[in-house]
Amino acid sequence: MTEKSLNTFKGTLVQERQLKEVIAKHHDQPGGLMPILQEAQGIYGYLPIEVQTMIAEGLNISLSEVYGVATFYSQFSLTPKGEHRISVCLGTACYVKGSDKILEAVENKLGIKSGECTPDGMFSIDSCRCVGACGLAPVMMIDDDVYGKLTPDQVGKIIDSYVNKKGGKKE
Repeated sequence: MTEKSLNTFKGTLVQERQLKEVIAKHHDQPGGLMPILQEAQGIYGYLPIEVQTMIAEGLNISLSEVYGVATFYSQFSLTPKGEHRISVCLGTACYVKGSDKILEAVENKLGIKSGECTPDGMFSIDSCRCVGACGLAPVMMIDDDVYGKLTPDQVGKIIDSYVNKKGGKKE
């Protein structure tokens, strides 16, 4: 049940108190695990093993049961998401036009793989199946911004623009 993570868990006492309140609210409710997981993800932004453990202990159920539900439903994330969420479309139209190379360029630029978050929490990468912009293939989204007809050599400059907006440093 271990997942490779570049990020260490940074939960606060306030978040832990909120989670305990959520567990207490749904403790005796049939099927209460699902709303607890949803609210826990709202509190923490994702469901790290530490949060899953607190939920399991609070409900007096096994960690494997919590983990099983958290990994079954795609709405839950076990890894943190970045301040800027990058999504590269791997749907048919985009893939045929080279979106796999776009994804590779993003991964190389940030030094992480799809499904991961940079250690500074600034970027996370995911792939998706279709963003509905097939005429612009290949497509990448950063937050709500859509970039189409991309080539791998454009990726670095686009990502740098988000780093520079924040006043961050280029690595």
